[in-house]
Amino acid sequence: MGRSGWSVGRRWAGVLAAGLAVLGLSGFMAAWPGAGRDPTLRVMTYNVRGVADPPPRDWRTRLPLVKRLLRKHDPDLLGVQEAKWPQMRDLERALPGHRWVGMGLRGDTRDQFLAIFYRAERFDVLDSGHFWLSGTPDVIGSATWGNRYVRMVTWVKLRDRRTGVVFYQLNTHFDHESENSRVKSAELVLKKVREFEAGVPVLAAGDFNAAAGNSRPYSMLTGTDAFQDTWVTARRRGAQYKTDARWQAPVPGGRRVDWILSRGAVETLWSEIDPWQVGGVYPSDHFPVIAHLRLDVRAAS
Repeated sequence: MGRSGWSVGRRWAGVLAAGLAVLGLSGFMAAWPGAGRDPTLRVMTYNVRGVADPPPRDWRTRLPLVKRLLRKHDPDLLGVQEAKWPQMRDLERALPGHRWVGMGLRGDTRDQFLAIFYRAERFDVLDSGHFWLSGTPDVIGSATWGNRYVRMVTWVKLRDRRTGVVFYQLNTHFDHESENSRVKSAELVLKKVREFEAGVPVLAAGDFNAAAGNSRPYSMLTGTDAFQDTWVTARRRGAQYKTDARWQAPVPGGRRVDWILSRGAVETLWSEIDPWQVGGVYPSDHFPVIAHLRLDVRAAS
């Protein structure tokens, strides 16, 4: 199912809202959270590549493609990995209707960001924070599990104004070298999530540097009383490709290391991996993953 199907759904929702208004059913409209407005959440995770590559893989060449990709999918929530501060400023300008939460891996604007962009007119931020994937998660820039690079999680607690649903969104990037670090990172994520407000849905997205369905971190994160993989639970999905494409043509059926996970009352309508490119130039060395989700309005507080 393509974006056109969802556009039709939004158009009919608007028609229904107008009809109810004509009939004088304003009370019903007020009682129905988000009436006339699509409750679907378009969630996207994207490793935008923070390394300074030579043309045509440099950021200046890729940025117009990234902008087109963002316009194409128009995410309500976007988690980015590897973004350096100048890239963050460019992404901020590319998403004028969004705000973001995040900080550099080493504090302030230092090193890469794991920022979460959210549609400002749709969401209220109730809380937010960070923790580092280390034995000292509250210490900025800490790395204690054998990984050379600092790793962290950015999280935000949001209220959806359309539905009233409160939920958490996490964004992370697990280490690419140390399996021990990835396993301990999965353990810490689960521990932190269990400290969140009980009964509130949680979305966790990012570059996990571990194969979905064939790695210990994945098994841990999708185990009993943990998360579900929205790619697996989706009613419909696009073709599967290797998500860490490394500037290569799409590999059908390849491993997925970029995931969008859900916990709680979350339904996945559609999921896709987008290998879009122009003239052989890719926006990044990873393909973005997009999921269209619905959170149960009964979870509204």
